[in-house]
Amino acid sequence: MENNLRVLRAERKMSQAELAEALGVSRQTVNTIENGKYDPSLPLAFSMAGLFGKKIEEIFFP
Repeated sequence: MENNLRVLRAERKMSQAELAEALGVSRQTVNTIENGKYDPSLPLAFSMAGLFGKKIEEIFFP
């Protein structure tokens, strides 16, 4: 699954570590999601959507 998490994070001038802290996950988790190597759980995807004020499908796509 692809995503635009890196773009959304950059728009807010957040580091991976800052995003990870806001979401309660490790920086490595954010990195693997951004690189498409890991698909987040549904609760984590909802947390990301809420944090960025987006719908899940606006962040993640096939």
